[in-house]
Amino acid sequence: MTKEEWSELKQELRGAVGDSNYSHWIEPLSFSSLNDGVFTVAVPTTFIGNYVTQNFSEQIIYQLNRVGKDVERMTFVVRAADVANTGAAPVAAQPKKPDSESAKLDQRLTFDTFVVGKPNQLAHAAARRVAEGAPIVYNPLFLYGGNGLGKTHLMHAIAHEMRQNQPDLDVLYLSADQFMYRFVTALRERKMIDFKQIFRNVDVLMVDDIQFFAGKDSTQEEFFHTFNALADQGKQIVISADRAPGEMKDIQNRIMSRLASGLVVDLHPTDYELRLGILQSKVEAYLRDYPQLEIADGVLEYLAHRISNNVRVLEGALTRLYAFASLVGRKIDLELTQDCLSDILRASDKKITIDQIQRTVSEHYNIRLADLIGPRRMRSLARPRQVAMWLSKQLTNRSLPEIARRFGGRDHTTIMHGIRKIDELRQTDSGIADDLEMLRRSLED
Repeated sequence: MTKEEWSELKQELRGAVGDSNYSHWIEPLSFSSLNDGVFTVAVPTTFIGNYVTQNFSEQIIYQLNRVGKDVERMTFVVRAADVANTGAAPVAAQPKKPDSESAKLDQRLTFDTFVVGKPNQLAHAAARRVAEGAPIVYNPLFLYGGNGLGKTHLMHAIAHEMRQNQPDLDVLYLSADQFMYRFVTALRERKMIDFKQIFRNVDVLMVDDIQFFAGKDSTQEEFFHTFNALADQGKQIVISADRAPGEMKDIQNRIMSRLASGLVVDLHPTDYELRLGILQSKVEAYLRDYPQLEIADGVLEYLAHRISNNVRVLEGALTRLYAFASLVGRKIDLELTQDCLSDILRASDKKITIDQIQRTVSEHYNIRLADLIGPRRMRSLARPRQVAMWLSKQLTNRSLPEIARRFGGRDHTTIMHGIRKIDELRQTDSGIADDLEMLRRSLED
């Protein structure tokens, strides 16, 4: 078959499939070969090849047989050189997406600036494994946790690392809101073909805060098919949300099932040591901008204790503190800290009470409040009691002696032992870790 014969046949197909289908699907095709009843065309992308084979192959085979060509089936090859030989301008199908298609990455959010501690150790290790481009063992990687715990930081860090070490990879990072916006825009402008080409031909798809898909049925439908198309091609998918797949509301069950099929990693609430480490890391960075400023002993410890539920708020407080001290030319001491950050400190004061914690834990484990507080030491009571002690330390500003008094007048060393025990168990016992996260969210909602 000659190039001229194929050009004539394409014009016949234009009349059969219509101008829109022709410009999107038929015009990019170029003749490759016709052997033993198999007609092969060259296509710009696998996506176009699959679509044409599924939707137009019968029509093409019919037209070929009508002009005397003995064709039984049709296939395709992805070969850009053949597209250039057609004599017609090829459609701008994009097997590789330019960086502009991806949401802008924050240059500060890298692995180097991520402070690792026990609460986020597993999530950091899993993110590192994906970023290194190792053979895909788990797909998707699903990161979840509350606000300000580092999910977005790890997502940006993965994208940065992949783009630096594997520049040929097509890494697409965006928020759930951005995915929805692009999807709705594509529907409105009748550019769904372009949308599918972009999202189903990437090497790595990263979607942040997927809980915002809740109740958006059309978006969920498109995401479901995009997810399946990429997974079937062995492409890496990384997702984040504020809760575990099974806890998301108004998300289709089939999507939750897909999300739970890979590695699901929880970023636990920060502990005091991790918060202090984050502050110390930020201070080292600030030394370059504010070399003249001194920070008194105890200030970082004070902030790590008082601002405990959101790392972004914690970092923002330190930024404000340094800026204020620089403007007024004062040393950063406890008095300046309290004056400068009075609004943040008031907002961060924990309103959760030990009474609330004890009642919530009793209801969760279906035991009497009197037994939780009382002296009985049987295991069915001891473990919930230790959980309540741990939560009291994490979610209130009460001292150990104060907590001890609220648990039947126990010695504060008993409280310390219970807290240490739960700290150990939550690293090894997924049941305890899940209970703590569920109880914490219940108390903070």
